[in-house]
Amino acid sequence: MYGNNYSPTTISNISKVMKNEIEAYHNRKIKKDFVVLYCDATYLPVRRDSVAKEALHVIIGIDPKGNKEVLNYSLFPEESANNYKEMLINLKSRGLENVLLFVSDGLVGLKEALTDLYPKSKHQTCWTHLIRNIENKVRAKDKLEVAKDAKLIYNSDNIDIAEKRLAEFLTKWSRKYPKLRKMLEGKDNLFTFMLFPKAIRRSLYTNNICENFNKDIKRKLKQKVQFPNEESLDKAIYILVSEYNNKFSNRTHLGFGLVRYELKMMIEELR
Repeated sequence: MYGNNYSPTTISNISKVMKNEIEAYHNRKIKKDFVVLYCDATYLPVRRDSVAKEALHVIIGIDPKGNKEVLNYSLFPEESANNYKEMLINLKSRGLENVLLFVSDGLVGLKEALTDLYPKSKHQTCWTHLIRNIENKVRAKDKLEVAKDAKLIYNSDNIDIAEKRLAEFLTKWSRKYPKLRKMLEGKDNLFTFMLFPKAIRRSLYTNNICENFNKDIKRKLKQKVQFPNEESLDKAIYILVSEYNNKFSNRTHLGFGLVRYELKMMIEELR
């Protein structure tokens, strides 16, 4: 389009076509079964009466075949658990029936909001976010050792070993840093990813898939200092979402091709 001249009518028609495409995207039918849904938000500048950063909420899913897709995105003034729940209600109305696992950070109320709509689903807290939070609770001279010990926990071969290493970690560090015990003790969503086949666990213990997508959005839109309105932001995001889905919706994500039968059986047990 760049380097060409267009009449106001042509530009208007192009805008209408894109608006129709965006509407179709937000109302399309959704596959009924997904192995995992990732939830994350990033803040982007948009003008209403004044310029302020608002939270773009994104949900990315991987189906039993290993195909990856941005299922939904939506803009809200602030990130909150209820916003994700609203988005899930929308996805459910469009065909989403079964989700084996939700992966997210530790946003207050998010785990409950996700599993309230899908009570048979499980939740995994993001270990990448957890490690960051752990590092923020310790002194600079201890950060490397504490992070190394923490990573041993989720790199365990099974839940029994992970729980043993967690206990050892807390014994070693919680006297010096009491807040670590509150962060890690008594949680039921630290090792959920270990209930899944080993071939795909590295994709399930962290929210990196969604977080990396959001980082890519910010990187590609960094030259756009602000969006004049929500509609202009929606168009920009839709283009990036379409590129992502076209690239990944027919590719098999790492490890998923090896465990399709196991995942199919897990979905059947969920019904």
